[in-house]
Amino acid sequence: MPEGGLEATADTLEELSVPRAHSQHAFGAQFARVTVDTSTGEIRVPRMLGVFAVGRVVNPVTVRSQLVGGMVMGLSMALCEEGVIDRTYGHFRSRDLSAYHVATFADAPEIEAVCIDEEDFHTSPMGAKGAGEIGIVGTAAAIANAVHHATGRRIRGLPLDVRRVRETPAAGHGT
Repeated sequence: MPEGGLEATADTLEELSVPRAHSQHAFGAQFARVTVDTSTGEIRVPRMLGVFAVGRVVNPVTVRSQLVGGMVMGLSMALCEEGVIDRTYGHFRSRDLSAYHVATFADAPEIEAVCIDEEDFHTSPMGAKGAGEIGIVGTAAAIANAVHHATGRRIRGLPLDVRRVRETPAAGHGT
């Protein structure tokens, strides 16, 4: 480091004022294998796969951890988490982790996250996009679709709990 330090400046105003001609989004597709106990309605997810297009992967270990962690969060959203609102006062009744259930290690299945080999130089000079929250967004839908495929029940609310599995009629049965 030179005496007196270093200084750097950048002006991106001109670059940001031009409308982008290309999408900068990451994309993903998630798949889930589920088992549903027909007598109790209990759902288990033994395996999940996520395939993602996140541009150039700079650090494969970190990106894989980010995507797998997001898929565990999506699993938790699908099967456990529920924000219950008190209709009288408008407060959340589940304000702490004693009443708000989240997935634990025992709930996390075999999870595989794969990144498509790509570089997107429209997004950045490095060819990278962001892996951010992309692991979460499709996971609950993948699990709900797998439950529908396994049971014939199209559940449109989360969490996909025993009550919803048992109360939702199978396709072609009831209303």
